[in-house]
Parts: sequence; structure tokens; C-alpha cells
Amino acid sequence: MKMNHLKKFVYSTTLAALLALPTYSNANTVDRVIAVVDSSVILESDLQQAISETVHRLKSEQKQVPPEAYLKREVLEQLIARQAQLEQVKRYGVKVDDRSLNEAVMKVAQQNNVDSLEAFQEKLDAIAPGTYAGLRSRIAEDLSLNRLRQQQVMSRIKITDQDVQNFLKSPQGQAALGNQAHVYHARVSGEDSKAVLAVAQDVKTALDQANSDPATISEKFSQNGVRVDIQDMGYRSISAIPAELATRVIALKNGETTEIITVNDGLHILKLIDIKSSEQKAIVPQILTRHILIQPSEVVSPEAAKLRAERIYEQLKAGADFSTLAATYSNDNGSARDGGSLGWVSPGTMVPEFEKVMRETAKGSISQPFQTQYGWHVLKVEDTRQQDMTEEMQKRMAQQLLGERQFDTEVDSWLREVRANAYVEIKDSSLKN
Repeated sequence: MKMNHLKKFVYSTTLAALLALPTYSNANTVDRVIAVVDSSVILESDLQQAISETVHRLKSEQKQVPPEAYLKREVLEQLIARQAQLEQVKRYGVKVDDRSLNEAVMKVAQQNNVDSLEAFQEKLDAIAPGTYAGLRSRIAEDLSLNRLRQQQVMSRIKITDQDVQNFLKSPQGQAALGNQAHVYHARVSGEDSKAVLAVAQDVKTALDQANSDPATISEKFSQNGVRVDIQDMGYRSISAIPAELATRVIALKNGETTEIITVNDGLHILKLIDIKSSEQKAIVPQILTRHILIQPSEVVSPEAAKLRAERIYEQLKAGADFSTLAATYSNDNGSARDGGSLGWVSPGTMVPEFEKVMRETAKGSISQPFQTQYGWHVLKVEDTRQQDMTEEMQKRMAQQLLGERQFDTEVDSWLREVRANAYVEIKDSSLKN
């Protein structure tokens, strides 16, 4: 069993595995340090627990359990890699807020038919005291690691405008956009390969002509042991055309034919009649918004920040100019320089609390002070519109797909770097490579 096949089983948050196994006990064995990773240690109990979880999961999925010595070394290596990443979490100060953690734990609870965190804690701790806290801690680590990877890896992914344009012109991009191609497909076959090639060249010349008729061409050139079949394929999704052929088709202009394509069942020629773009449009409601942000700091307490926002709100109600107050008081330096303007804001751009208030504020009105993770805000809705964002959405979709392609590669590269740069000392000589 290869390591990359095994590692997905190691130390993942699976409630079934955690509950199905007894916690490793050091009642009869002194819990000793197996490895040192930077400023942290991995204990023998950590290793034994991870091995037990891995074996349980492999067996539940009817996968072969590797030899014990190999398994111990590979599980330890995965624990070392995980701990090296957790050291990075501490170094970069990655935090998980209570709401995100509660939501993640609640998902696990719902998967186990429990509808509240309180009931879930009671259920788990009835099985073994501390089980809920252990699960919650594991999920918190997982969330922190995911955020760290996102932060570190996304900064390594570079996608240029040319990359986006090239993707949108590719078969994959055309398929993702839902575009369709109207194609004639000609197949020339027979026993005499020279005769078949000669007829195929004549068929290609005939298809190159404007207003060429498939039935007429088939009838004209099907003779002397050579068969010509031409089908009008109508409009077909690019995704329904084999990738090799789709690549050739979308490179054509309307009315052009491909070169002669050799396949086992004969010679093939494709003619592009038309490419039809998807009729689906992305019409997005946008809001023209200004805001003033007051952030708590070392010298401004949360209570003082709230009070300052309330005073600004009273000034605005009394007729003060929003742009002037934003330029004077807002801690959002980027928008403050433009009188607090955020421009036209599309759905999903802002944090949920901000977006909710923005949607509920009438055009021309000013919101009461409200709080987000960034501080206290007062916003003004200046105008609303319905905007055709089809082109922007297509580019965003292309960037996302290209980013996903690069992400796994960059994650692997980053993980190797983190592991290579970590200080690791394995105390048990039997577990060394």
C-alpha cells in the first residue's frame, strides 16, 4: 500500500472512528515522547490512537491493513506533517471563531441525528467523559489547518488574464459556459485505402463550399466501393463532443472544415456551421453604497467605538455630509479617501451582517450603527440597479476552475516545504526510516 493511498485515512475527523475505539490508556504503559516537532511533541498515546483510528477505518472500508511496522512509520509521518502545520497555525496566528466552530460541530451532530450542541455534548460525554471536548478540539484544529492552507496556498496561485481567455476558448471552457456547436460529420470508409483517401479529399473540398448539402455530397461520392456518410449533428453541447474532436471544432470559423482525421473505422471530416452561446444571463442586483467604519483598537475600546459610531449617526441624521464624515472618521482607509464609497456592491461581496443591513436599507437612507467582525459601521444606500454581469461571471468561473486545478498541486508543494522546514526529532529508533 502506497503512502499517498494511506494518508487520507490518518487522523481525519470521523466521529464513528472516535466512538468505536477505546481511548489509548497509559494506565499500564508510561506515556512517552515519540517525536519532537518544532516546539511540540507527539506522544505514544497520540500514535496509538491514530493507528487505531486508521485500522478501524481501513477495515470498515474493506481495505487491506498494511504490516504493523510500515503502518506505524506512515501514521507517525502523517502526525508529524500535521503537527508541523499546526506549528504554522500558531506562527501565523490563525484563529477559528466560535460561530464557525459551532457550525462545524453541529454538522457532525446532525449527521448523528442530534439537533443541538447541548444534546450532542450530553450524548458523547455519557459514552466517555471528555469525548465532546476532544471532538470539538479536533474539529477546531481541522478548521484552522484548512484556513492556513487557503491563506498560504491561494497566495501562490497566479492566474493571468491571458490564462482566463485561453481557458474560455478551450473545449473545457466552452463546455463550462454551456455553448453549443452545429456540426456536419462526414465519415469516408472502404477497403481500398488510396481510393478512400482520394474520396475524402474530394468530400472535404465539397464541404468547404458555402451551402454544401450533406445528402447531395454523400450520394455523389459514395461509389466504387467507397462509402460516404454525412450527418447533420444539429446543435450539440460542446461537452457532448469527444474532447479531441471538440478541440478541433472550436478552433474553426463558421463554414470551415477540419483536416482529414484518421480513425479505425475510416476517415472523418467535421464542418462547423455555427457556435451558439448559452442564452443564460447573469443579471445581478447591485447596490451603490458608502460606509463609515469605526474599529476598536488598543486606544479605542469596543464600547467607545460603538459610541463614536452612534455620534456620527446622529450627525448624519442632523444633515451632516456623509462623504466629509467618512473622509474624517472612517478607519477603512481605502474607501475613506473616496468619501466612504464602496461603489456598486454585488451579492456575496460583503460579510453577511453588512450585506443584510445594506439590503434592508432603503435607497437614499442611512442605516443605524451596526457591528461586524471589522467593527462598527454606518452605511448609506445611494442607488440600486440590475446589472448584466454575464461576462464578469464567466471570467470568475474560469478563474475558479483554473484555481482549483492549481490548488492541489500547490498544496502538495506547500506541505512538502512545511515538512522539510520543520525541526523533527524521532525519539524511537525503530520508527526512523
